[in-house]
Amino acid sequence: MPEEVLFKTEAMRTRADVAEYLRTVADKLDGGESLTLTAGNDSVTMDPPERVEFEVKAERETSKGASEGELSIEFELEWDERQSGGAGDTGDLAIE
Repeated sequence: MPEEVLFKTEAMRTRADVAEYLRTVADKLDGGESLTLTAGNDSVTMDPPERVEFEVKAERETSKGASEGELSIEFELEWDERQSGGAGDTGDLAIE
């Protein structure tokens, strides 16, 4: 399925800045509110349903033959535009 990027921004931020962004997202989700993402002239508003597929992924990207590379943690919320239900559970998640 082709992917259409509706919004993207990437910049170096402090851990405190990232935490503040994540708190805002958490508060909006908890309150049942839509999320508006804005950077410069680009903006998109999304309204996640009550149940969403939540993916957490930790990765290491390395160049061929290298043992060290770039580490990342990705959080993704996904839902079908036509449905308000979410995917089934695959187990409990704990973030410590």
